[in-house]
Amino acid sequence: MKRGGLYLVANPSSDPRRQRVFAVVSHQGLIDSKYSTVVCAPVFSRGANLETQVAVGLEEGLKHDSWIMCDNLASLDKNLLTNYVGSLSPVKLRELNRSLAFALDLRIGTQ
Repeated sequence: MKRGGLYLVANPSSDPRRQRVFAVVSHQGLIDSKYSTVVCAPVFSRGANLETQVAVGLEEGLKHDSWIMCDNLASLDKNLLTNYVGSLSPVKLRELNRSLAFALDLRIGTQ
């Protein structure tokens, strides 16, 4: 499992959908650790082109254009992340980092 990986999760908790794609956003050290969960961001088929959203689609292995919602993070058990869909390119990972920083109000490099 790698940061930026996209996985289809069946019956995600507190989600009205039967299944949803999630993007793994935890740092690789946590992903590789024995810790049982990782932080993920859900992928929705509709977005509003906000700074907290990352546009994804066919290039990332999805069936249609979608949005990673960085303002709706969830901790998921690694055991749920078995149905691999695709992954983010280095460019999309940079977009993900910017969106996460915006969503969490992180000002890296400023005081």
